[in-house]
Amino acid sequence: MADFHSFRASAVVLRHSEWGEADRLITLYTREHGMKRALAKGARKVASRKAGHLEPFTHVTLQLAKGRDVLIVTQVETVNAYLPLRDDLIKTAHASYVVELLLRFSYEDEGANPSIFRLLTETLARLEKEDDAWLPVRYYEMRLLDAVGFRPHLFECANCGREILPEDQFFSFTIGGVVCPRCGEGLPNLAGISVETLKYLRHFQRSSYREASRARPGPQVRKEAEALMQGYFTYLLERQLNTPVFLKKIKS
Repeated sequence: MADFHSFRASAVVLRHSEWGEADRLITLYTREHGMKRALAKGARKVASRKAGHLEPFTHVTLQLAKGRDVLIVTQVETVNAYLPLRDDLIKTAHASYVVELLLRFSYEDEGANPSIFRLLTETLARLEKEDDAWLPVRYYEMRLLDAVGFRPHLFECANCGREILPEDQFFSFTIGGVVCPRCGEGLPNLAGISVETLKYLRHFQRSSYREASRARPGPQVRKEAEALMQGYFTYLLERQLNTPVFLKKIKS
């Protein structure tokens, strides 16, 4: 990265902020280099040709040049704008959640991870097309945990290593996986997990999305799985995520 002057990249715009009087600072997740920030000069001007291509959730192809302190966007073309994600408030909130998770688990200059980039674009496409976001979001959560090194143990007890039996179990946020009833007494940061919920989480962890999309979990399983994932993310990140609270407000 130290020797280039200009390079082309495929990226998703994660967020932007104002910079100076007319510029925007863009946070990107690129297929080729992972997380990057770049300056779009003049993007806030009415006549700017770049502005419409650099909205959050947009899949773009960019030409980036090395500036003194930050990359500069010199050219940009939209690959997929995922317009329904901005036209529907609930879809916007779900897309924002997907982006927030990625931002929390990523940092600049960590290098390329094409599997995360593919997961991101595929998830945005699913949220764009599907009316029910529960499955795309849960699948994204499980796959992202795999990609960033926090894959939860779901088939053996995370404490003793014994095979998990078909009965209600515990989930340990500290150890990072399912804990059998035998080990569960006295361990901190435990949540209950039913047989049905565990079955679906296992399915999402080892299946393609096409296979996972056949799942038809009931309301209680959906609620339990979502709460479990939020508890695990809160523990890993040492803070609560912002978008789940926003989602609850607009749904109510």
